[in-house]
Amino acid sequence: MAALADRIASFFNGNDSTADEGLRDLFISELKSVYYSEKRAVDALGDQAEASTTDEVGNAFLAHQEQSRIQVERLEEIFKIIGIKTETRTADAIDGLISDAKRVVTDTESGSLTRDAALIIAAQKIEHYEIAAYGSLLTLAKMLDFNQSTELLARTLEEEKETDRKLTILAESFVNTRSKEEEETHPGSHHASRHVAHGADSNVTLGGPLGV
Repeated sequence: MAALADRIASFFNGNDSTADEGLRDLFISELKSVYYSEKRAVDALGDQAEASTTDEVGNAFLAHQEQSRIQVERLEEIFKIIGIKTETRTADAIDGLISDAKRVVTDTESGSLTRDAALIIAAQKIEHYEIAAYGSLLTLAKMLDFNQSTELLARTLEEEKETDRKLTILAESFVNTRSKEEEETHPGSHHASRHVAHGADSNVTLGGPLGV
């Protein structure tokens, strides 16, 4: 029996045919899960945009929804490249995260900036999951020398990281500050109308960092 160190070396050097076959099966399984997750995220982003209080937050979700549709198409291209049927595999993690995002809407007051803050938190949880999923898939693609797939996955991974950065900018520059002011002004009530958020008294500009 080969020493563990030798087997590990063969595994990572791509010289283990059995491992190669197993890695390919793992890649396909993960690809199906990511495909399922991305398609679910597209629908969830529309719901989050509709539930948001401010145009800035709603538009951010809609922009990412369009980007996610492109990412779904990239995954479909990868299925074609490796020559397998395009299909999903249920991922309990994304189902749970989306359920949490829906609960945010129930637990926060309509028209409040607190809801926007909570929606951003929920969205970033989903982003972090997707970043981990795409990162793992990218690693497998590299190990299998799936060069075309590697390029497509790397592009999507960078987009997911950039979306996470934009959500952080949005939260830090606007929602967290404004929701705190809202609570201080109306203790016990998180209500603030969309009109107030965009009124003449608002001097916060968000279009630049988000590009929306």
